Amino acid sequence: MMAYFDIVGGISGDMTLGACIHAGVPFEYLRDELSKIHLHGYRLECRKEMRNAMSGMKVDVVLDEHKHEPGHHHHDHRGLRDILDLIGTSTLAARVKERAGTIFTTIGEAEAKVHDTTLEQIHFHEVGAVDSIVDIVGACICFEYLGIDSFYSSPVKLGSGGTIKTQHGMMPIPTPATIEILRGYPTALTTIPFELTTPTGAGIIKSLSSGPLDMERLVVKSIGYGYGAREIPEIPNLLRIFVGQLQPFHHHDELVTVECNLDNMNPEILPFVIERLLAAAAHDAYLVPVVMKKGRPGHLLSVLVNRGGLEPVLQVIFSETTTLGVRIQPVERKKLDRSSKTIMSKFGAMKVKVIIADGKERMAPEFEECKRVALENKLPLIEVYRIVEAELHSA
Repeated sequence: MMAYFDIVGGISGDMTLGACIHAGVPFEYLRDELSKIHLHGYRLECRKEMRNAMSGMKVDVVLDEHKHEPGHHHHDHRGLRDILDLIGTSTLAARVKERAGTIFTTIGEAEAKVHDTTLEQIHFHEVGAVDSIVDIVGACICFEYLGIDSFYSSPVKLGSGGTIKTQHGMMPIPTPATIEILRGYPTALTTIPFELTTPTGAGIIKSLSSGPLDMERLVVKSIGYGYGAREIPEIPNLLRIFVGQLQPFHHHDELVTVECNLDNMNPEILPFVIERLLAAAAHDAYLVPVVMKKGRPGHLLSVLVNRGGLEPVLQVIFSETTTLGVRIQPVERKKLDRSSKTIMSKFGAMKVKVIIADGKERMAPEFEECKRVALENKLPLIEVYRIVEAELHSA
C-alpha cells in the first residue's frame, strides 16, 4: 500500500493524525499503541469536524493542566538521544521505531544547521515537546496500521509574509527549520501569512516521501481528511491522505506527443528531420501543412514517443529545426496485440505481421519485406503486396 499526501493547506503532525484516523485507523488503537512509549503528561483527543462542507477529523494533544500554570513553560527540552532512547526502549513495532527515529533525525539535522551547532548539542524545543513526540510517533503508528510501504505527496504548501513566536523569538514564515528540512523537496510558496507547514509536518514528508507522483495511476482504497487548528479564508486548512495502490503505466504506454510549428525552414530538410526522429526511437513522426499567422504557410511537426525517450527526440528537434519551443502533452493509447512470423510464399520465406483482435488472428504483409522482395525480383511493390495478401487470405 502507498500513501499520497495531498497537501491542500499545509501539513502538521496533528493534521497527519487526523487524516489517518479519518482514513481508517481506530482512535483507540492509536491511543493504546502510544502508551507503549511511556510518555506522560498528556491526553489525546479526537473529534469530527465539518469545514467547507467536508467532513474530517481534528486531533489535539492536550497537556496536563499543571504544565500551563504561570511561570511553568509547557515545552520539555530534550536532546535527540533522549528522544531516540525513549522510542527505542518502547515495545512499538520495529518499523514504527525506525520511521520515527528517521523523522526526528531529519528535523534535528535541520535545527542544528539553523542554530549553527552539532546534532549532539541540539536541544529540541517545539519539536522535542510531548505533543510533537506524540504527533511523530503517532503518525508512524498509523502508517504501520494502514500497511503503508511507500509515500508520495503534492508540493508542500508554505505560508509567507508573516511571523511566528518561537522559543528563539519571532521568526519569519516559513520558519528557518521548516525551509531547511524541505531543502531540495518540491514546495509551493503562497502569500498566506500563517505557518501552513510545521517542522513536524515537513519532517514527516522529507523523511518518508519519494516526491510527487508522475504519470502513475492510483487506485484509492481509503481517503482521510485531517484539519488544522486555524480557519484560513484563502484555502481549506486541511491535509488529505489517499491510501491505495499504484498501477504504473507499462513503459511502452508511457507516451507523450511533442509538437511545434515550423514556418521558416527549407522544406527540403523536413524529410531528414522525420528520418532522424524515427531513428531516435520515436514511435511516429509526421508533418501537417498549416496556415499560420499573417497567412504564412508552415508545417505542424508532431512526434509520438515514450516519455523515457523524450530527451533524444527533443535534441533532434532543437538541433535540426528552427523552432524555439515545443508543446508536450501526455497521451494514452490502446493497441491490438501484434507480433511477426515467417511464412513460405511464392517468393520464399517472408516475415508478415500477426494481429490479434477479439481472440482472432489475422496476418498482413510487412512493408520492409515486400520492399526487399520487389527489389530482388524487379517487380512493382504493389504487385508484391497483392500476391502476398492473396496468399495470406487463402491460407
